[in-house]
Formats: sequence, structure tokens, C-alpha cells
Amino acid sequence: MTSSQSSVPEHYQDVLVVEDDPIIALGLEDTITDLGIAVIRVAANVASALAMIEERAPQFALLDVGLVREKSFAIAERLTTLGIPFAFSTGYGADRVPAAFADRPRLPKPCPTEALEAVLRRQA
Repeated sequence: MTSSQSSVPEHYQDVLVVEDDPIIALGLEDTITDLGIAVIRVAANVASALAMIEERAPQFALLDVGLVREKSFAIAERLTTLGIPFAFSTGYGADRVPAAFADRPRLPKPCPTEALEAVLRRQA
């Protein structure tokens, strides 16, 4: 086990990644796996993500703000209602995230491993 794996909260064993770019999604899957998280589910759009959440709620979610022809804010609203921690992954500035989510962590794209690891530890 690497030092990164040991510092991620053990209760995060099911993470939902909402990302429409398949290459970025694969990179995030690899990064999250390297952090020792067992289950990573990927959705490329709002409908798929909401269906996955209803099927089995994740323990944490990482949301790309700008998906193809839609934004991920409906997912953020659902996660908030369920009390599930999440962070945004975005190349947009803070002004692109609604005020209701201003307190949520925002990670840059591409997302450095250390930044994601820090968010997971803080959200525990």
C-alpha cells in the first residue's frame, strides 16, 4: 500500500465520476484506483449519473461542471439532498458554479492526484 492509499478515508470505497471526456475519465479512474478506492463508476451525462445514484448511492462524487450540452448541477443538487460529499472538477472559474455550491471544493482540470487526495481527506 502506498502512502497515498493509507491517507484516503477507508469509507470511500465507491466513487462516482461524472466526466464526458473518455480520456479524462480514464485518467481519473486510474488516479482514484491508485488512491486505494475499490469501486469507481463513471457517467458521461446527467441522466446516467442520476440513474447510478438512484441504483446505489456513491460515498463520494467528482463532477465535471461542463458536460456535452448540459451542466452537472442537477447531480450536485441530488447529492446535496442525499448528504453525499462531492467536488467539482472544472476548467471554469469559480464564477461558473452557482452560489448554492460555492462552498464545494473545485479541482482543476487536469486534476493533480495530491489535490484529489486532499479533497477526499477533507470531505471525510
